[in-house]
Amino acid sequence: MHEESRGVASPWTWDEPRTSVGRHFLRDLEGLWADVLRLAAIVEEDLERSIRALCDGEVALADEIRGRKPAVQAWEETLERECVRVLALHQPVASDLRRVAAVLKINGDLERLGDLARHVAKRVGKLAEDPRSFPIPQPLEALASEALDQVHLGLDALARADVALAQRVIAADGAVDRLYRSVVAGLKRDIVEDPARVDPWLRFISTARNLERVADHAGRIAEVVVYLKEGTAPGRRP
Repeated sequence: MHEESRGVASPWTWDEPRTSVGRHFLRDLEGLWADVLRLAAIVEEDLERSIRALCDGEVALADEIRGRKPAVQAWEETLERECVRVLALHQPVASDLRRVAAVLKINGDLERLGDLARHVAKRVGKLAEDPRSFPIPQPLEALASEALDQVHLGLDALARADVALAQRVIAADGAVDRLYRSVVAGLKRDIVEDPARVDPWLRFISTARNLERVADHAGRIAEVVVYLKEGTAPGRRP
């Protein structure tokens, strides 16, 4: 999340109609949301650094991100265990069950985002085998910037429980998809024009797909925000 959203009391409130009573459940639920926001900050930082490594050709930075995998996975597994513990201990139903299930869903999307950050970082090392790979093609850099913006906005919407911001993220999905298709089409033309460098072009195409998926997961997190605040699920993207 952006710096201004860190360290601020969570705007998520649980004073809506509830079906699971007891201060211990409320305390555990608040703890789950605090943990998911901490994990979001970690994953966001890894994505920022992996994209910087890609755009600047920083192999050492890419290697550092890949080395963080065990620590990030430990966070993800701990949060999942806590969700299971809360479900078993309190047996929430209806709206309370949806809130815990939402944490599990977001945790899954954050896990995928962390994996994608490491995939991008891995590509940096492979691309470095051909010094001509850097700087990366400008359209690919633009896609990386758009994907990262989607993550920033999606996680800010989560931290602030901001439905309007979440809807902006969801609405932008089509534009990111169009940019992705344009980038891939351009890279395929590059393969035809310069087949001797087919390996770098194919790695760029794979990286573009990773970046498109990054934006998809940001959109899915935004959908959870809308669902939790309004009780309705936005239309699913294809």
